[in-house]
This record gives sequence, C-alpha cells and structure tokens, in this order.
Amino acid sequence: MGNTGLSLTVVVAFVANLLVAIAKSGAALLTGSASLVAEAAHSWADTGNEVFLMVANRRSSRAPDRTHPLGYGREAYVWSMFAALGLFAAGATVSVIHGVQELLHPEPASDFLIGYIVLAVSFVFEGVSFLQSAREARAEAHRLDRDLLDHVLATSDPTLRAVFAEDAAALVGILIAGLALFGHQVTGSAVPDGLGSIAIGVLLAVVAVVLINRNRRFIVGEEAAPSVRHAMITMLLGLPEVDRVTYLRLEVVGPRQLYVIGDVDLRGDARESDVAVRLRDLEARIKQSPAVVGSVLSLSAPDEASIEA
Repeated sequence: MGNTGLSLTVVVAFVANLLVAIAKSGAALLTGSASLVAEAAHSWADTGNEVFLMVANRRSSRAPDRTHPLGYGREAYVWSMFAALGLFAAGATVSVIHGVQELLHPEPASDFLIGYIVLAVSFVFEGVSFLQSAREARAEAHRLDRDLLDHVLATSDPTLRAVFAEDAAALVGILIAGLALFGHQVTGSAVPDGLGSIAIGVLLAVVAVVLINRNRRFIVGEEAAPSVRHAMITMLLGLPEVDRVTYLRLEVVGPRQLYVIGDVDLRGDARESDVAVRLRDLEARIKQSPAVVGSVLSLSAPDEASIEA
C-alpha cells in the first residue's frame, strides 16, 4: 500500500471522528448519559490521534540524508506511540473516571431518542472509516498470504494498525453505549450507564496497550516476519554467484522498510579485490527492492553453518 492510500485512510478517519465527536458531545449534553460522555471523549481522542498519525506518515516518508542514511521510517512509531498514549489518557482514563463518578453520584438522563439517533449516525460514519482501513489492510494481507487480523497485528505500518484498531474499538464502543443508554432508559437507574462508561474505558485501555506495545517493539528493533526472511534467503540462494547464506538479519527500520545484514559464501575463489566488487554489486541489487533501504554483506567463514530457505 502506498502513501496515497494510507493518507486517504487517515483523512477519512479524521473527518469521520471529528463529525462523530461533535455529534456525541451535543448528545451527551442533551441526554446527560455517562456512556455518551465516554463515547464523546473516545471520539475526541481518536480525532487528535489522527493528527499524530498524519504527522507520522509525513515525517517517516522523508528521504534519507547524510545524518539519517537509512531514512526517517522509525519516526512513524514514535508519533504513533504518542497517538496510543493519547488514546489511553484522553479516552480510557476519562471514560473510566466518569463512569465511576456516575456510579457514586448518579444523574438522571433524558432525551434518549436523540442519543440513539446520534449513536446510529456515528456507527455509519465509523463504519465507513473502518471499511476504508479494512480494505487497505485486506489488500496487503492478501499479498502476504495472511489473515486480516494477523496482518494488522504483524504489519510494520503503525498508522494502518492504529486506524483499524481505533475504528474497530469505536464500533464496539458505540454498541456498548447503546446498550448502556437502553439500560438506563428501561431501569431508570444510572448504573447501566456508569458501567457502560467504564466498559468503554477498559476497551480503549486494552487497545491502547496493544498499540503501545507494538510501537515499542518496532522502536527498539524488530526482525522482519518469517515469510519475509524466507523470501530474502530464497532470493539470495537463487543468485548464481551465491553458494551459501550463513547469517541474515532483516531489521524493520520503518513502515515496509528493511535494513539487510548478511554473510554469504560466493562461488569460486576470486581475488580479494574482485570479491569486494562482487559483494558491492550484490548489495546494490538487493537495494533495488523498494522495501530495502540499506544492505551490508560480508563473506562467510568456512566453518559457519548454512541457512536453508
């Protein structure tokens, strides 16, 4: 998936979340529902997060320069980490605190119909955003022969993962808010509303922790997926001048960006100067892949074990 498709996904999510946040805030004021307040906080947090994701997408796509020869890909994980922390602080924390306050100091709710209408419209907007992110994720998952959810968790693209997870959580949150609002209307008690607000907060906390953990792993250095490693070994062994591969490290340095380090045994018994030229040629050929931002190859020692594809 290119930056154009990803930017469209983020823009769609931003517009949908902004409209939904405004609508939910108005409905929360009119109804006095704790779960609607939680959902409003959720949508405002998502709206702010999309700004972080736009920054992540823009800054991580900058070209390599002298001070950053491998590019700026890891900036995507830093800004996506900020977005996940924002979801936890502005979404989960506010929702849980407001839910507890509602249980301790219950407030009556009214204008339930307005709440249902706003939640229904919000579900449509969030659904459009979710379908856009799912479409992008499904296309890439199909190319890599992965299930959709497996790909969302494994992808090196934090923006795609964040938008997909936030939209999915938004849809679930709306359903929880609808049930809580209905429970408040039927029972006349604020307890279902308070519990609904807490449930939404817990949902957002779980999503935020998952996103924080994935970004943390990519920031400190994550190996490429086994399927990518298998493809790289197969490609190297398929080259006529490569006899063996004894070491290979594929480090993810950004969304769909790899840094390749390996040891290879070249065929023949060429002079040292010729071997250096052949290695540089191999590195250049590997870097022709749009997914590879850098490559360093060394010669294997005779006693090193071979890596099989």
